[in-house]
Amino acid sequence: MGTEISGRPELSTLAGMKRRFDRLGRRLAFRARTRQEWRRWRAALRRKLRELTGYAAMRRAPLRPCLTERQSVGEFVRERVEIQTEPGVVMPLYVIRLAQAQPPLPAVICAHGHGSGGKLSPAGVRDITEVAAAIEQYNYDYGLQFARAGFITFCPDARGFGERREPDVPLMSSSCQWINQMAYPLGQTVTGMWAWDLSRLIDYIGTRRDCRPGLVGCAGLSGGGLQTLWVSALDGRVRCAVVSGYFYGYKESLLVLHRNCSCNYVPRLYEYADIGDVGALIAPRPLLIETGDRDPLNGPSGVANVRSQVAILRRAYRLLGASDALKHHLFEGEHRWHGAEAIPWMKRWLA
Repeated sequence: MGTEISGRPELSTLAGMKRRFDRLGRRLAFRARTRQEWRRWRAALRRKLRELTGYAAMRRAPLRPCLTERQSVGEFVRERVEIQTEPGVVMPLYVIRLAQAQPPLPAVICAHGHGSGGKLSPAGVRDITEVAAAIEQYNYDYGLQFARAGFITFCPDARGFGERREPDVPLMSSSCQWINQMAYPLGQTVTGMWAWDLSRLIDYIGTRRDCRPGLVGCAGLSGGGLQTLWVSALDGRVRCAVVSGYFYGYKESLLVLHRNCSCNYVPRLYEYADIGDVGALIAPRPLLIETGDRDPLNGPSGVANVRSQVAILRRAYRLLGASDALKHHLFEGEHRWHGAEAIPWMKRWLA
């Protein structure tokens, strides 16, 4: 009978990776002291991130919007629309507004995270038991919450979720790992695909007469926070952003906690930036960070890991004379959408 040989912690690869992070990390960190330095830094980091994520290599295609369904759902009007984001790549989404609202309205993209059934949870589709449970657990129906507040909301399926998940993947799961395994050898990433698709959604919003020109916000929880962060950093047309449950130092929350979903990982990212540097690309546009004080994704040091990155944001916003356009809402709770500050924030800056 054989004897099992256990792995020795002192031989783990992680310790070496942490040392490498400290040695090579943040070549393009935010260190600007003047507006001129800030402009040069912003151009350099944005160019590098578009390269690393594959965003820069995406191919444009006609949007070809197709309205497939329009129905009244309680106090709301909900449309199902499909748009083409790349040649042959179709993104389905829900468009929601109050039935009594008077267009044109400011628009909010409501990006979903994991365990959502894609667009179903933000859109408040409760007739599926698992989706209804997710909405209750994570306060997930923020697409309806923003629509009730007077916005027109856009709830898309990200690649790998909802109608866009790969075959044989359950509704409440995702195929992020599979897609990244397809994408990495071809110079792409899930992160880049998601940011690109939301940029094309902004293109589509600009064609709709029921949307106020130039007034587009973006908000999301967890993986939806990832999408919001990246599209806002790479596309200056996002006028106001709310990132919930997704803002923390990469070393603790993604390198140490390396069993997170593969959609979080971009090759060579840590060599150039931490999450605070990515977020600083949004300055001086309004940005609200929403953090649960007991969110396990904050990392081993908890809220301190989050605050270390918010401090980078504060330096950027202060340099640009826009300190009032940045807010960190720390609430008592775990990993969920809180929203108490998010909707007033979006109304203040967008409506």
